[in-house]
Amino acid sequence: MKAVIICGGVGSKMWPMSRSLMPKHFLPLIGDKSLFELNYEALRTKFAPEEIFLQTNESQAKIAKSLKPEIPEENIFTEPEMRNQGPATGFAAAQLIKRGFGDEPFILVQADVLREPVERFMDMTTEVEKIAKSEGKYITGGFVPGTVVRGVDYLVKGNLVSEENGVKIYEVADYIDRTEEEKINQYLGTDKLLLHANHTTMTPNKLLEMYNKYKPEWYQPLVNISQSGDVVENYVAMPKGAIEEVTKIVYKNGGALVVELPFNWVDFGTWESVANYMKEKNMYNPGDIFEVEANNNFVYRKNKKYVALIGVEDLVVIDTSDGLLITKKDLTGKVGMVVDNLKEENRQELL
Repeated sequence: MKAVIICGGVGSKMWPMSRSLMPKHFLPLIGDKSLFELNYEALRTKFAPEEIFLQTNESQAKIAKSLKPEIPEENIFTEPEMRNQGPATGFAAAQLIKRGFGDEPFILVQADVLREPVERFMDMTTEVEKIAKSEGKYITGGFVPGTVVRGVDYLVKGNLVSEENGVKIYEVADYIDRTEEEKINQYLGTDKLLLHANHTTMTPNKLLEMYNKYKPEWYQPLVNISQSGDVVENYVAMPKGAIEEVTKIVYKNGGALVVELPFNWVDFGTWESVANYMKEKNMYNPGDIFEVEANNNFVYRKNKKYVALIGVEDLVVIDTSDGLLITKKDLTGKVGMVVDNLKEENRQELL
């Protein structure tokens, strides 16, 4: 099996720390390490450097190499531009085919998610590799949600296909779009509903076969790339789109499997999620801070600036040299609106 770490996007909800030149997955959020480093080190417990690939853009590739110089240059897949997850996943497959790994399963690992414990993550890779070889179907991941999480899709578990070492893999009985709230609530609280947490696993050749069947406008440019065609010309020829344009069809016709993630999947999508994780793990150390009648606040800053909080609660305060964010914890999902405003005002120095 080959592992492909995907680094893309900026993480606008993590402004003002996350910027285009230093996206959130490269920030030392957890102790003194970034999510990228933690995921790479997790993979290194099982995979050799030659078996780990990195897919990103040119500027983020430089950051990744500075953090992990052992990554072979030939293992870096550079996307010419962002065209969403559908073309990006196909690009990983095409690049692996080009290197002679067309019939060897690969797994996509998103760099902005933490997987704990590492041992269970590696157990999962072992089991999905076996099933990818024997079944030849598209495999993704999911976990049982405690509550409805908006902005994500869901899968319904079908028959159990495999259970080894505590890793359970099921047929996908149904796909539920994030907009189908009534259907989501119908399954919530049962043992059938899984929140979709993408861990694409398949052989590269099988993935391109799937694209050929359901998205030919992606297929031919990817074949060209796999045969050493011009990367820029062929990549930009693919229309932008989510991989769900293909997989939601496959989910509904019995062509996909889902592994119930045997580890904790921690998505650092907002500052609230970072605050909750750091406090839960007793990692929160706000430094030189004084509070009077203040409760449950989270302060994060690069400098040693003295902070006093009086009569406030449930606040997130993020301070950098050129930006200051103050928001209620439950509103951190709206931080992206700040970035949108900065873009409208062409404030490139703050992006």
